[in-house]
Amino acid sequence: MSKHLRHPLGRAVLVLLGAYVLIEFGIAYLPPLFGIPSGPVPDTVLFQYLGTVVVGILIWVSDNETRWSEFKAPLHKVMVEPEKKRARLALAVIIPALVGLMTFNQVKPSMAAPATLRSIHPAPPGQIDFKGETMELAGLENPLRATGSMEEHYESGREIYVKNCMACHGDGLAGRGHYALGFNPGPASFQDVGTIAQLTESYVFWRVAKGGPGLPNEGAPWNSAMPSWEDFLTEEEIWSVIIFMYEQAGHEPRTWEEEGEH
Repeated sequence: MSKHLRHPLGRAVLVLLGAYVLIEFGIAYLPPLFGIPSGPVPDTVLFQYLGTVVVGILIWVSDNETRWSEFKAPLHKVMVEPEKKRARLALAVIIPALVGLMTFNQVKPSMAAPATLRSIHPAPPGQIDFKGETMELAGLENPLRATGSMEEHYESGREIYVKNCMACHGDGLAGRGHYALGFNPGPASFQDVGTIAQLTESYVFWRVAKGGPGLPNEGAPWNSAMPSWEDFLTEEEIWSVIIFMYEQAGHEPRTWEEEGEH
């Protein structure tokens, strides 16, 4: 054992394992030092630190020609010499299996509760800035419902929805568009009675206008992929697409009178 530990490759492996144990398990139990809090280390930080350690090890083993030759010798034997064929076959099985196991652990569903409670419908702000103008959301109704032809507003909203929203939310407004499977969480289903049917139109306007980037802290971690549509649509276009959404989904928007009853 001491012979292997004196070898540059053995020392490199020992240092790497020691760094992993210290970072993954040791820091969580150390008292806070230099203002750095203790606790579990995120995987991304772990890999970053281990990458730094690997770079340091490679610098150490390569700064001396003799040490570098000793370090490479066992690797060269395993990869080239005929009598090491079994070892090569074992590595050809073990390494992909380990990579597959690590990948599975990264993507497998977790049943653990989120670190923080997430609100699907976070409370809206009292007012928002829309294209440089302040809009009061409290008591705000859809102005298009009091002017013009509802049929024209519906057709205008349908055109806007097809061009901008259908790819994600689907032609049936059920969150099953062509791109839906590429998002986690998936696009909202407006057919669900737990979405727009429970909301006022001013709330929907806020969410459409501000998109995922406009979610407040209590709405995180949500990772919504919806863009801020105020960068692409006018106020009237957003109100008209909201009319289309409610009509097409067969829901009636909540009114501020209903809000006041609760």
